[in-house]
Amino acid sequence: MSTLTADHVIALLRDYTRETGATVDVLLVGALALQAYGYHDRLTRDVDAEVVGSVEALAGFFSRHQLPSDLTENFSGWSIIAMPPGYRERATDLVHQEQLRVRLLAPVDFIISKLRRGTDLDLDDASFVVARFSVTTDHVRLAAEAAVAASPQDTALFLFRKTVDLFCQSLPPATP
Repeated sequence: MSTLTADHVIALLRDYTRETGATVDVLLVGALALQAYGYHDRLTRDVDAEVVGSVEALAGFFSRHQLPSDLTENFSGWSIIAMPPGYRERATDLVHQEQLRVRLLAPVDFIISKLRRGTDLDLDDASFVVARFSVTTDHVRLAAEAAVAASPQDTALFLFRKTVDLFCQSLPPATP
């Protein structure tokens, strides 16, 4: 499988709605979202998304097209650290048509999603979004605390807080 673009996945989703008659609502949460934010050099080979509707049917369609996917009905559940409450409502539309809606996480929610995992690549992705959308460290810290408050008590919270702190310290100071 070659690398994917958001445009290619959107075209496949349009095919899916035509073939099945289904309505699809997808929230892109991985590298495809990053491409849509303007980071065109970020490559991926799979679709990471939260799906409203039949995850199994869409995953089967992607599989038939040799497209790896990690799909879920609850992206917040991909980590012990919850997503900040309201992340679905803050998502913005990339495509909004009669049978197809493709959404993107709000920038600060995308940053939190990357900090939940905390790999070097995730931190690079989060740094790009901070710079691209002028997200402040205060916004990151507030969203992180909302995520922690919505999460079960676990030692992972300590590690997440440490990741958030180190990430915020690594950012250039905001300019007035």
